[in-house]
Amino acid sequence: MKAWTAEEFEARLREVPAARYHHRHPFNLRMHAGELRREEIRGWILNRFHYQRHIPVKDALILAKLPSSELRRLWIRRIHDHDGTQAGEGGIERWLRLGEAAGLGRDLLLSGEGVLPGVRLAVDGYVNLCRLGSPLAAVAASLTELFAPDLMRTRIEAFERHYDWIEPAGLKYFRTRIPQGAQDSGEALRLVLDWGRDRSAQEEAVAALAYKCDVLWSLLDAVDGAYR
Repeated sequence: MKAWTAEEFEARLREVPAARYHHRHPFNLRMHAGELRREEIRGWILNRFHYQRHIPVKDALILAKLPSSELRRLWIRRIHDHDGTQAGEGGIERWLRLGEAAGLGRDLLLSGEGVLPGVRLAVDGYVNLCRLGSPLAAVAASLTELFAPDLMRTRIEAFERHYDWIEPAGLKYFRTRIPQGAQDSGEALRLVLDWGRDRSAQEEAVAALAYKCDVLWSLLDAVDGAYR
């Protein structure tokens, strides 16, 4: 089959999260409308942390697949963004502070107690894609970040308006992800467009991105079913 042009390829990539990213999930819609109970918000924070703590793990797996120092220097920043470069920094720490702001102890979050089986399966699936898949598939799966900045803006507004029982300082994770998500998605998109030169590679990238959308959707399915 004939390869898509770069413009066609990018359009097909963007179509996937436009239709299937979890900004459309009923749980997120209810969250942003202010309809969630405290138990539901706390359950989401707890279970989503299981995903958050595996982000640097999947990025380390991707890093090991990259063939040049230039690309590894580019990608390693993502690990630093989530793990920090010293104690008390990074996205994982900011998510722990979100939990504390919502009344959850960090010891509980770090213990993994209460993480739903469906969430564990979804996260394992994503990590295994990055472990076993091609560099193209692993990087393409991260392109859900194309939609993350807008979602973070919506979430900040919703939490400030509807969930004022959460301490404002706990929202720092969402604020930080707006510029990080824009930078990360831009870098990853350039790599995927460069690597996806033939139709087979392009379709592999689109399928990987669709799978990542399914991971995020499945995670919310589990949370929505357990805490509603």
